[in-house]
Amino acid sequence: MPPHAPSIRRLLVLPHLLLLLVIPALADVPGRFPSPRPGASAGAGVGNAPAQEYLDPTYPAPRPPPWAPSCVVPVLSYSFANTYGAPPATGQYAPPAGCPAPWSLVVLSFSAAIAGDQYDRVAAVWLDGAELLRTTTAEPTPDGIRWTVRKDVTRHSSLLRSPTGGVISVMLENLVNDQYTGIYNVSVSLEFHGAPAYLAGAGSSSSSAGIPRNPPTPTLPESYFQPADLILPISEATSNSSGFWFRIQNSTDSRSKLVTIPSNTYRAVLEVFVSPHSNDEFWYSNPPDIYIRENNLTTGRGNAAYREVVVRVDSYLAGSFVPFPVIYTGGINPLFWQPVAALGAFNLPTYDIELTPFLGVLVDGGAHEIALSVVDGIAEWLVDANLHLWLDPASSSVSAALGRYSTPRLSITRRYSTWLLDGSFEIRAKRKSRVSGWVKSSFGNLSTEVETELEATSTVEFTNEGRNKTVRLQAKQEAEVTVRSSETGKKVGKVETEAKFPLWVEMVTEDGENGTYVMKVNLTHSLRVETGVEAEGLFERETKLADEQAAEGWMLVRDHDVLNGSAATTQSYRYSDDAGRYERAIDTLDGAVFSDNVTESYRALDVVAANACCRGRRCRGMVAAKCPDIAAM
Repeated sequence: MPPHAPSIRRLLVLPHLLLLLVIPALADVPGRFPSPRPGASAGAGVGNAPAQEYLDPTYPAPRPPPWAPSCVVPVLSYSFANTYGAPPATGQYAPPAGCPAPWSLVVLSFSAAIAGDQYDRVAAVWLDGAELLRTTTAEPTPDGIRWTVRKDVTRHSSLLRSPTGGVISVMLENLVNDQYTGIYNVSVSLEFHGAPAYLAGAGSSSSSAGIPRNPPTPTLPESYFQPADLILPISEATSNSSGFWFRIQNSTDSRSKLVTIPSNTYRAVLEVFVSPHSNDEFWYSNPPDIYIRENNLTTGRGNAAYREVVVRVDSYLAGSFVPFPVIYTGGINPLFWQPVAALGAFNLPTYDIELTPFLGVLVDGGAHEIALSVVDGIAEWLVDANLHLWLDPASSSVSAALGRYSTPRLSITRRYSTWLLDGSFEIRAKRKSRVSGWVKSSFGNLSTEVETELEATSTVEFTNEGRNKTVRLQAKQEAEVTVRSSETGKKVGKVETEAKFPLWVEMVTEDGENGTYVMKVNLTHSLRVETGVEAEGLFERETKLADEQAAEGWMLVRDHDVLNGSAATTQSYRYSDDAGRYERAIDTLDGAVFSDNVTESYRALDVVAANACCRGRRCRGMVAAKCPDIAAM
């Protein structure tokens, strides 16, 4: 999301393009717009109405267990006005004395309010350089809007319980001038819930009590499913005017950090944050450069429509993923996202890469490079990561070795056809990987094998002399992590995840009056994630998520301003696990919510026990897996 609004450039060079002086080719039309000014839609107010609350209808943050000590720690309150190019706002953080660790639940709350005229902006919250939240803002109305993002950050407990505290940093680059007047007023707080009496014996992964040394039959320890003991930020070392995130500018740009990890690390997971901006914000709809050159277009949004984020450990390609195509609130048609945000816009997905097989490389006491890059990426991508490490509490070092590994190859085919401003561009990509490694700790000698597969098909079509555009993206990613006894080969644990996220967008432009054009858009967007977790002799758990949006509408545009329009958006959200089911269905029209229905049902395991057990703690004679972060892929 650039700080300055790009203008629509007309095509004046080739004679056969003169018809498009009023109706611009969609390849050259900006993909994001500021919110309509007063009178632009039926839902826009002009009086002194109270600020409207904007929504993200997803699964709410888990309920804290009853009878647990709780407290809220405000960490930052700041008005982001003309902050483009400025360093992040900062606030001091210290663990709450009234709610000491261990915590059964920690929730980060990011609240914002704004009135006036403004673009959507990207924001992030870091604690000592480790990112806790990536979010984007809603675009305001003259009467003002407000919203709150609540994110479960319990997995970051090791950062939050540091006795010395730390510095909370919030980056939100905004631009205020005579035209764009909106100031984002932001407050950030952390909500802590301690462990009630019936969880007092849960312990943490740093406790060595009751852990047998070299057990005859290895099993996964409870700590395997609890928050990591140590988190190392993979980000810019110091926060300057660019923030802590790495800024990737092209396909050969790789950003990295050297880390030295404790020699008693028995598990490692990399949590990756990523968001595309500027010319790659709509990467999934970008045409290839040949189409841009042949038609003498001025757009910088090229390099075709495939992107893949790649993680490397030293010289090893350790993991990759196709990023979920988040649409920001000014994207495609801003009327779609009033007052319901697009999927993931308020809480962008994170992506977990299991690095345990590479501990044989990492635990030698030396410095090692963790690098991030984007296949076919152009300016710009904001990326960083957190390295979560689990430590052996009964040993000062582990033995480890990398097992089977071969560099995962990307298979990609491209089929392009063009005729002047019409064209069809299809990309099919596939990558498989398989890596294994063993770690011998006080929990036994365990071998971890990670198998991943991603498939993506992208199609971008221009018809009717470039006036109409259709985008189709089908992406599927599977990951399987299997842990076995190195001596016997017996499986002791397994985690399987499958994610699918299809996107379909159809845009049609028509000539308007007085230098305007009308854009009609239909859109469907969904995310489906299924996760299965099992630990032999302990538990099995399955979660399913299905989040779907459909939107249709039109807008009247002059230059870069939406003058009028109408839009309807529906969303269906369904989440289920072994404890129960949560569903929410919402319908909006022209900025108003017409229906909002929530259905909840729970099985024999009551809500309190479910929330407690799913945090990986022993309760009622069982240990259950940590509930998957539904934002994680």
